[in-house]
Amino acid sequence: MKKLIWCLVFLPLLGFGQTYELIPLTGGTNTSLRGMSIVSDHVAWVSGSNGSIGKTIDGGVTWEWIMPAGYETLDFRDIEAFDADRAVVVNAGAPAFILLTKDGGKTWTEHYKNVDSAIFLDGMDFWDGQTGMTFGDPIKNKMQLLRTRDGGASWTDVSDNLKTNMAPGEASFAASGSTIKTIGKGKVWIATGGAVSNIYFSNNYGYTWKVFKCPILQGESSTGPFSIAFFDKNKGVVVGGNYLKDKENTNNVLLTNDGGQSWKKPLKPVSGFRSGVAYVNSKVLLATGTSGTDVSKDGGLNWHNISTSSFNVVQKAKKGKLILLAGNKGEIYKLTIAAK
Repeated sequence: MKKLIWCLVFLPLLGFGQTYELIPLTGGTNTSLRGMSIVSDHVAWVSGSNGSIGKTIDGGVTWEWIMPAGYETLDFRDIEAFDADRAVVVNAGAPAFILLTKDGGKTWTEHYKNVDSAIFLDGMDFWDGQTGMTFGDPIKNKMQLLRTRDGGASWTDVSDNLKTNMAPGEASFAASGSTIKTIGKGKVWIATGGAVSNIYFSNNYGYTWKVFKCPILQGESSTGPFSIAFFDKNKGVVVGGNYLKDKENTNNVLLTNDGGQSWKKPLKPVSGFRSGVAYVNSKVLLATGTSGTDVSKDGGLNWHNISTSSFNVVQKAKKGKLILLAGNKGEIYKLTIAAK
């Protein structure tokens, strides 16, 4: 149900040079939205609990809501869309499924199923329209890794390519489907947390891996990195914290300039727990979570709060300027950035 009142959010900082407007697009449904894929300024898909998938083809003005038949109870934590017709969706929890649609969501076909009681898939990302990777929490200390070369029609278990076992209590978070990030030709980063936090990196589509320490808040099952983003092969950001203490901002955002090998704290951090982060361009970044949304205009060095509204995920269009945020109760907002 579209809200009638637009919500204007202005950054209370003189001389910042930009205003930020959060415009509610839809809400009022019984679903927690965490998956998001913005194809263009017109086409975007979201996914969430209670088997819900949403799609817009007019930049968010109207939304079509879909429940794949037979999968109505699943919690779809991540979705990857390629256009208005083709999308791949993955659920969290057991059993695990990966579904594919080629007709805009009218029908869905099952292309992966795992009934192991320990299976828990966390996120998915694609290098292009054919090649992608899905990963999940460890089973017998081994991270679960799946790769597709045909757009999600078939998936190969490549878990054995990662020779390093995960530590006891180390896992990942499916809070926004963005603890995995792919760019370029074969580069992929996966962030883990809990007892310890690591960044797993491959530059050859997951055939071989390196492991880097991530010095973000960690040590408890509720702590660690909840989202990772890279602008290029070197420049990246990770956000997270403790979702049980979402207003605390102790060591919950880090920056890298060497592809994740080393990380440093910003000068001014985000203002609380954050489960989604995205680059608008090389200098402007957005981070969101249940306690609000922050923006940085200097590549992540300084962050400023622009809203205290609760969201789970933020993304910018792969091709275009559309920026969307989504959260609980089916809420989706559009963010516009304008110069003063």
